[in-house]
Amino acid sequence: MTEPAPPPETQPRTPPRTQPEILDVLIVGAGLSGIGAACWLTREAPSRAWAVVEARADLGGTWDLFRYPGVRSDSDLYTFGYDFKPWTSHKAIAGGDEILAYLREAADEHGVTPRIRFRRRVLAADWSSSRGLWTVRLRDEDDGTETALHARWIFGATGYYDYAKGHRPRFPGEDAFPGPILHPQFWPADFDPAGKRIAVIGSGATAVTLVPALARSGARVTQVQRTPSYVLPMPSGDGLASLFRALLPARTAHAWARRKNILQQRWLWLLCQRHPRTARRLIRWVNRRSLPEGFDVDRHFNPPYGPWDQRLCAVPDGDFFKAIRSGRASIVTGGLERVTPQGLRMEDGTEIEADVLVAATGLKLQLFGGAVLSVDGAPVVPSDHLVFKGMMLDGVPNFCFAIGYTNASWTLKIGLLCEHFCRLLNHMQATGAAVCTPRRPPDLAERPLMDFQAGYVLRALDGLPRQGDREPWTMTFNYLADEAQLRRGPVDDPALRFDPAPLREAAE
Repeated sequence: MTEPAPPPETQPRTPPRTQPEILDVLIVGAGLSGIGAACWLTREAPSRAWAVVEARADLGGTWDLFRYPGVRSDSDLYTFGYDFKPWTSHKAIAGGDEILAYLREAADEHGVTPRIRFRRRVLAADWSSSRGLWTVRLRDEDDGTETALHARWIFGATGYYDYAKGHRPRFPGEDAFPGPILHPQFWPADFDPAGKRIAVIGSGATAVTLVPALARSGARVTQVQRTPSYVLPMPSGDGLASLFRALLPARTAHAWARRKNILQQRWLWLLCQRHPRTARRLIRWVNRRSLPEGFDVDRHFNPPYGPWDQRLCAVPDGDFFKAIRSGRASIVTGGLERVTPQGLRMEDGTEIEADVLVAATGLKLQLFGGAVLSVDGAPVVPSDHLVFKGMMLDGVPNFCFAIGYTNASWTLKIGLLCEHFCRLLNHMQATGAAVCTPRRPPDLAERPLMDFQAGYVLRALDGLPRQGDREPWTMTFNYLADEAQLRRGPVDDPALRFDPAPLREAAE
């Protein structure tokens, strides 16, 4: 006789099979670019399902990571901020805390914050042509577990430098130095500079930001630079923008101030590029007026390269020069021989006494947040690919990334890329396309991605994607030209291949 089956509640259960979720767009990174992309999607492509993943515990990217004294923008916030969100502070050059607050407001106003998945790092992403989907592998940074999700598009908004490692060369003899050697990217929260002798090694934007901030905090600071940079004082406020705000509605005032500063940035860059000798003399004249009588301007402020071959260092209200005039800061230019127990020894025999060393030696570039990309299992090697409109890679479907300007405000380019990306999504939806792949023409000549002489770029140039010799395969750094192409130009292009959804995805 057959025994009766056990009651339903006692029967063994098969665990339900869980499928990875499918997103229309996965934004990687919740910094300035990622928040901007999410806001643009909310505004211009509201029907799309998207999420943001961020490896850190908070949004903000650079502005949450960098906590060194005086951290600030080196561009005005009318252009460094978003075009859809007015900058209302009277400070055109703003500190990191103000920029972070602005980003939080933008994210909250557009409903982005609840859709950010913090402490989730993208390890790898593989495109499946048979499914028309990316499979994205994520790691929980709290417990190390790994999960996967699917996305039709990936928008890489991780910037272009490594958050975990800065560029930090070892200095000869540094093991004998008894004091701390700090890097601005990993500044200790409990460090008190008051009363200390601090040597800041470096000549770029970070160094000229740190020197006056440390001097204001009671330190005696020596900037040690192998070669000088161009340093240009500029007002922290913007009188014309304040006038616009007093006379016009907030959005109109922001738009006018933004346009004025876009043109101002462009004119300065063109002056430096087309008339470098005139620009050099002008900058030298401004420097001489800003420094004490008899200061050796030609030794400490006379770079061996032309203006804007590397980025100009803007100092709000000339605070860097004020620190030198006050006697709290000084500059030593020349080759560093070694670190000594007392500080630094230069190649010419100059001794610099220091209790603390700061290695303001720059960034280390890293694309896509270090994630490994592949297409149908074949690794994507960035240097084997060309950029399309500065935002996609040839042969890589449904992948967009955001790199901003080096000769103007970063966000100007990011805003145009995000806007064009939304136009592309809407075009594909209207035409029934699901897959978009740039295809390079066979006669395209190649050249490096950036014609920019900054050390952090030159160190990484061989590992970056490349650009072609004509549009739309160039990495442009001209806002007015990009505005015409990305905002007003057609989305469709002969180099783009549009395909419908694969049958497998359509069936699902």
